[in-house]
Parts: sequence; C-alpha cells; structure tokens
Amino acid sequence: MMLGLLLARAGVRVVVLEKHADFLRDFRGDTVHPSTLEVVHELGLLDAFLARPHQKLFEIGAMFGERRMMVADFRFLPVTCGFIAFMPQWEFLDFLADEARRYPGFELRMQSRVTGLMEDERGRITGVHTEGPDGAQSIRADLVVGADGRRSDVRTAAKLAVRTFGAPMDVLWMRLSRQPGDPEQTLGYIAPGRLLVALRREDYWQCAFVIPKGDFAVLQAAGLEQLRARIAGIAPWLSGRVQELREWNDVKLLTVAVDRLDTWWRPGLLCLGDAAHAMSPIGGVGINLAIQDAVAAANSLAGPLRTGALIDAHLAAVQKRREFPTRVTQRAQLLIQNVVIRSVLASTGLPEPPLVLRLLDRFPRLRRIPARLVGMGARPEHVSIDAVS
Repeated sequence: MMLGLLLARAGVRVVVLEKHADFLRDFRGDTVHPSTLEVVHELGLLDAFLARPHQKLFEIGAMFGERRMMVADFRFLPVTCGFIAFMPQWEFLDFLADEARRYPGFELRMQSRVTGLMEDERGRITGVHTEGPDGAQSIRADLVVGADGRRSDVRTAAKLAVRTFGAPMDVLWMRLSRQPGDPEQTLGYIAPGRLLVALRREDYWQCAFVIPKGDFAVLQAAGLEQLRARIAGIAPWLSGRVQELREWNDVKLLTVAVDRLDTWWRPGLLCLGDAAHAMSPIGGVGINLAIQDAVAAANSLAGPLRTGALIDAHLAAVQKRREFPTRVTQRAQLLIQNVVIRSVLASTGLPEPPLVLRLLDRFPRLRRIPARLVGMGARPEHVSIDAVS
C-alpha cells in the first residue's frame, strides 16, 4: 500500500490487490516506528496520520522477575517523532489507501486474489491472473510486486528460492482488558520458562505470550486453564482478568519464521517485505522494514516505470540496497532468539539479568543505542521522489 501511494504520487499507474473484503484483522503488525513516522512526515501527512487512533510509546522496559529494568528510550532520536506509535494496522492501511486515492493513477481492488503469474516466452513476468467479485481476470503490468507476506502466493508462483533460519519459539496473541491501577507502560515480563509482552492499548492490553516452537498443541491438550495460570503467574496483576480468555478462539497463534529469499526478483517481478524476508516479531520491526523496502523501491523504480525504461538492473539495485539492513536485522533477531529467548524458555530458575541489560538500566544514555537500532534500523530510507501534479 505504501509503495502504491508513492508510485501513484510520482505519476505511475498502480493497481493494488487485496484478497480480503477489508483490513480488519487482529494481531497484525501495528508498531509504527520512528523511521516510518519520518516517511509519513516527509510526505506531509503526519498530522493527518496522528489524528487516527493510536498510542505513543517513548520507552521500552522489562520486568526481570521482580526487578524493573529500562531498555530503550526513543525520545532522543534525530527524527520528528521520538516514539513508537501503536496503531491498528487496518487504520494504517485505510489511511494510506485514502491518501493514495487522491491520485488518478491509483486503483485498489478488494477481494481480489492472485491465482497465477503471466509469463512470456522469455520467462519475463508480464502480469497476474486474479479471482475477484467480477470473476477471473488478467492484469498486464510492467512490474508485479509481491508484498503478500511470509506465505506469499506471488513468491511461490515465481519459484523463488527461500533460505530458512528457524526460530525456537511461537507466539500466542490475545486481548485482555485494561483496568484502573494497571501499569502505564508497555512492558516485557521474564520469568523461569516464560516470557510475556503486554502492549498497552486505549482500553485493552494486547498480550504476546511466548511458547517453545511447536508447543501450542501440547498447551491446548493441557487445557485453557493452564494457559491462564501461566499468564497470571508471570504478571499477577492480570490474574483477575485471564478468565476473559473463554475459548481457544480468543488466542491467536503466530508461527514465528525467519527466512530470506536468495534473489528477490525475476524479470518483471520484485518481492518486498515479509514476502522477501520474513522477520521475527522481536522489536516489532517487520512492518517498518517493509515500509523502508517500499520507499527504496519507489525511489529507484518510479522514474523507469513512468518512462517505460525498467530493466532488470533496477530490480537488482533495490535488493542490493535493502539486503544489508535486512541481514543486519535478521542477524540481531536470531542472536536474541537463540541466546536470550531460548535460554529463558528452557530455564527452571530466574538467572541474573544479562550484563547488557544491567548496563542499559544503570546508564540512561546507553538506552539511545537500542532505541536507534529498533526505531530507525540499519539504513533508514527517505522519500526522494517528487509528486507529479
């Protein structure tokens, strides 16, 4: 959607396909980081964006047993917005779609699913086959962009090779109500064998309960009451409302995957975001890395697409620019997964907090380092293409 907005703004005709009837799906990435807010600011849309429902997060903290520790502080970043904005993804997508519709070259087709790729005799992708409300259709295009997530139909149809790195955990997402006297901040909770993140929303907590990879079926067999007890045990202030989890349908499983395409493109096709590089939920960076991909792609491709001069080298250049921050981010996520999270989930007693956490907690200025890594990333992108009137 961001790429569609940027290209339409630059005078390129764009069709965005969304297979669902709306964007109303819970527990999709909704952490809008300072790097993304900076892009929105550069487009002149920040005030309108922040008028949408959202909450601001200025710091990240963690409860290590009974010990509260501060980890990151976004207020000192060299950006317009020194905070993370929590905004439901449907609000973000609706906002981008509304802005993109201002441009005559933009079209959004809902309930339109890609069923296959069109290909010429040389193997170049020339468009897509779709199934939608008006039946089967074909759309010809100078470029097809696969931005359809970690289970991308586009990358599967393109037969692009995927390198998988694995993950030691999965995540259970759920909602629990907010009540007077609750903590004011978003916090992570670490206890022997358990890890919970409680993300503050306006009138509820969006909770992520981390479990060992593949253990969801084991947990279901043990019964919902055991899950309630585990959550109450790690965050006792939630014990009075875990009964809000009345059935397993109130719990959504995120199967964590970290992978990356060896090559993100084929002639006439480019993959971006999770379709090119599925990220761990650590740091909530996935949506923001995808936005950075979109900005880099628009900066590089708008001119060639507008003049009909797109060649393979343009697509390769997008991957070359975005592969470095992707590799850096995934390497950091894998390190945290395999060293920190794996040991927490396997522990039977609470260990001493790692030295790095103790240093971050003791010296506030050091918290700017993880804030920059999480909030801005390894190579933040900036909009460098002008709008075409």
